[in-house]
Amino acid sequence: MADLSGGSEVVPVALWPPGEAPPAFQYSPESVAGADGQTDPSEVTFPGCSCRSSSCPAPRCPCLRRGHNYSGLCLRLEEQQQDRPFSRPVFECNSLCSCGEGCQNRLVQRGLQLRLQVFRTPSKGWGVRALEPVPRGRFVCEYAGEVLGFPEAHRRIQAQAPEEPNYIIAVREHLHDGRVMETFVDPTRVGNVGRFLNHSCEPNLFMVPVRVDSMVPKLALFAAVDIPAGEELTYDYSGRSHNFPGASRERSKPVEEENSLRKPCYCGSRTCASFLPWDSSLFSTPASSP
Repeated sequence: MADLSGGSEVVPVALWPPGEAPPAFQYSPESVAGADGQTDPSEVTFPGCSCRSSSCPAPRCPCLRRGHNYSGLCLRLEEQQQDRPFSRPVFECNSLCSCGEGCQNRLVQRGLQLRLQVFRTPSKGWGVRALEPVPRGRFVCEYAGEVLGFPEAHRRIQAQAPEEPNYIIAVREHLHDGRVMETFVDPTRVGNVGRFLNHSCEPNLFMVPVRVDSMVPKLALFAAVDIPAGEELTYDYSGRSHNFPGASRERSKPVEEENSLRKPCYCGSRTCASFLPWDSSLFSTPASSP
């Protein structure tokens, strides 16, 4: 069976149906610096821990000072988090750490470990499904692509034709001091299997920014529920805080003038909002300087 990743992933990414393939793009398991050169996700700016054990202990390890991140191949989720978002910062041990490659705090950086298949859906173009059961909390894949600054992300959005798919994702993190960190990732030209994940208003995945070598996060997707083999994998494109199935949702009706820019949603869920999430900041024209 064809491997979409061309051998660049530890686990091959299958394609279905045989003989068909999505439009060509450059496959990269990890995010890369965008053409604007504003951000380099491969740069190492975090210091490493000095833990000498094979697996770092919390809270003595500075990378784990906020508590354990993982249990095996899964993100540690509290039971009460079933209906609220995961909000704890996640920092993995990095390339400068003294611990071994088998450290429990190295998960997302190891890349794809599940057998995934990119397949043609009846109404949503290409999608992704797992060829094996995925337990709740399990790391599924990264959403990898070119990491861009806002000006280049805005330029690319403005240059898109209405019928073209938009792969650019904007992740905003609200810090304790009131600042907002923005990360823009575009897998249109360079990306991984994550670029084929479809939106759902009741998703079975959720996204967590995971930091390894620097403040530029890996956009990691984890299972929000136990997912049976063969079920399509989806997440909420809006990054809405309550992005778990069964969570309460407050949706504002889109204004009519924005409807022409928004694409219809075909997720088919009970709480479908009819339109795909829309980030007005990337579509609006920046105010001109006085």
